Amino acid sequence: MYKVIYDTDPGVDDAMALLFLHLHPDIDLIGVTTVFGNASIETTTRNALFLKREWGIAAPVAKGAGETIDPSRPHAGWPTFIHGEDGLGNIGVPETIDLPVDRRPAYRFIIDTVRAHPGEVTLIAVGRMTNLALALRESPEIAGLVREVIVMGGAFDVPGNVTPAAEANIHGDPEAADIVFTAPWKVTIVGLDVTTKTVMTGGFLAEMAVAGGKDVQLLADLSQFYIDFYKQRVGDGMVIHDSCACVYLVAPELFETRSGSVRVVCGGLADGQTIQKPDGRHFGPSAWDDLPSQMVCTVIQPEKVLQVIRTALVESVRA
Repeated sequence: MYKVIYDTDPGVDDAMALLFLHLHPDIDLIGVTTVFGNASIETTTRNALFLKREWGIAAPVAKGAGETIDPSRPHAGWPTFIHGEDGLGNIGVPETIDLPVDRRPAYRFIIDTVRAHPGEVTLIAVGRMTNLALALRESPEIAGLVREVIVMGGAFDVPGNVTPAAEANIHGDPEAADIVFTAPWKVTIVGLDVTTKTVMTGGFLAEMAVAGGKDVQLLADLSQFYIDFYKQRVGDGMVIHDSCACVYLVAPELFETRSGSVRVVCGGLADGQTIQKPDGRHFGPSAWDDLPSQMVCTVIQPEKVLQVIRTALVESVRA
């Protein structure tokens, strides 16, 4: 059983990944931490509480960072044209949800939970890396206590999606991402190199909704705005970025990876770019030297990934 803290900014594709983590029989979702990104921290936390209520999720929700780890960074606008004004596809999420949040800020929740379960907790981070970086800054020793970190973010051998150089999650807080990628823990990065190859069609989602009942129907409803956004980009369907990172946890054999130290460009024209020095390549002295070797996903089996998701969302409901 995998113990997971899900660090997220719901967000439509975040919602699908959350339902996957909640329903998968081999995953024990022990916490949800929120971060700004697809919407403000108030909205992403409200959305996490809404999904917790609607899907009967037991895991506590802890409110996280609402700004970058470097407060001097200018704020960018929220991507309402992708996720809607409410962050969940304009389905009419109530302004307030009558559920409590954990009393601790997200970074402290992460520290306390990892310490309580040494060597057991996997952190799956699918938004800005700010909460993880704050946790490392407060308690660097947790790096040795975490089982694994799986990140949805970055673009290595493909263009970014907010600039030619950068993917949105990393671009949103590059300094935090660089802290996370250079820390002495095991990180696997599931970036645009593989997520953009994984498209769930509208028909696939609709069939899942019929077979999976009301929980998957809610997921289908809130995904329609997101699907409309992707029509001009992938045709019928949507790219399921965050779910790919969750599938990696339970089915890493569906991915190929490359190992090497990873750095993030912080500032300038390529702000937010992720660059890996592959193991075995030798250069002159550089900022990539003497750092942990992390894993970057380079190949994915999209159809098999989709089936893993369908099995969790449909078969788990029937069980």
